[in-house]
Amino acid sequence: MSPKAIQFKANSVIYFQGDMNEKTYILNSGKVILKTVDIESGQEIQDVIQTGEFFGVKSALGKYPREETAIVVLPSNVIEFSVPEFEQIASKNTRIIMKMLKVFSNQLRRIHKQVQNLLSAEEQGKDPEEGLYQIGEYYLGAAKYPQALYAFRRYLTYYPSGRFSDQATPKMAQAEANCQKKGHQGGGIAPAAVTSFDTSTSEGKHLSDVAKKYYNGVSLFSQQKFAEAFKEFKKIIEQSNDEEYKAKSIFEEGRCLFSLGSYDECIKHFTGMIQKYPKHSELLEALFYIGNCYEKKNAKEKAVSFYNKIITMAPKDASVYRKAKKAVSSL
Repeated sequence: MSPKAIQFKANSVIYFQGDMNEKTYILNSGKVILKTVDIESGQEIQDVIQTGEFFGVKSALGKYPREETAIVVLPSNVIEFSVPEFEQIASKNTRIIMKMLKVFSNQLRRIHKQVQNLLSAEEQGKDPEEGLYQIGEYYLGAAKYPQALYAFRRYLTYYPSGRFSDQATPKMAQAEANCQKKGHQGGGIAPAAVTSFDTSTSEGKHLSDVAKKYYNGVSLFSQQKFAEAFKEFKKIIEQSNDEEYKAKSIFEEGRCLFSLGSYDECIKHFTGMIQKYPKHSELLEALFYIGNCYEKKNAKEKAVSFYNKIITMAPKDASVYRKAKKAVSSL
């Protein structure tokens, strides 16, 4: 095998953040940008790859997930290397090594500057926990709901029992509700990002009763109290007339069944959900859970059929598409 040249069309993706891929690349012509998200602010960061510059090197050599998404802006010609091919070329070309060292040193300087900023903020009486919470508040007040949602999720991930967790949870719910109302993407709750939902706070009182119950259920699920969460979602389904939260609760109920290891019930549950809500926002995720249930039951052919169905239906930049592709390759 030898390095190969690949032609990419504009708006195509070379790899996604989170992908596992031991390939490195060099931009021969065209324009490629690397997109990532600032952990604290939720703001998108873009780095432009220069012609002749390598990218994807650290994650390939370190064998860890991609830290960014590589997007082709203009038609581009990219040279793809395997790790052994890259090591062989780099070992014989000191210019490449020097260029890489320059890139890595710039990245290290940027990280050092961020650390210094954090340390100086602490010296001035500010701490990262409060700063992250305040970022969420700022974006919420400015009606920038996707950024607010991201910031509050991050806060609750890093500080699940933090000083502002009671306030952050309902504000996260408020940001999510506004995201959905305005048609923004990313409204789903990250399971590990939620702690207890305090409905006695002033922010919590702005939510409907069914919303409070729903977020209580999400909170219980995040604490791995799957049976209790199942009961909470079941109450919403049986007692509420709010179709939006009923549909969301039906999906969450299925996740609880899967987490409890009730795979036959989970398959039956999600099959019923798809029949009742054929345009459910979590349709593809439901199909993935069904496939995963069959995989757990060692019914590999059925599992693959569901994964393949997702692959034909999902956009290639969707995370469920990548999960399905990975699941098929592992079987």
